[in-house]
Amino acid sequence: MPRIKQPTEFEIVVDGETYVWRFHRRPQWSGPAADWRGKVVAVRHRDGQREAMLEFPPGPPPRQGVAQPQLSMIAPELVAKAIASAIVAGWDPQSRGKTVAIVVDEHGG
Repeated sequence: MPRIKQPTEFEIVVDGETYVWRFHRRPQWSGPAADWRGKVVAVRHRDGQREAMLEFPPGPPPRQGVAQPQLSMIAPELVAKAIASAIVAGWDPQSRGKTVAIVVDEHGG
């Protein structure tokens, strides 16, 4: 039975503007707790070029046997709130320039 390939980018509308987002990095819990890294979602405006990397806190490490987070486990409302927070923090999705890294809380704020 062939595997069905899941889309890697998703569109979301925030304040009337369409953005494209993708899951960039899964949480990483290796090493001491200070070195843990959270999941990262990459976002750009559908018509823009500048990308923002929205990093969430890593949270507690999963127990043995628990699956790693998948795309379906990221709520679109969380991504929408994180995009709005990134814009408030100064990200201009229509500008040109380097990718911006923005750290948000576990609720996207």
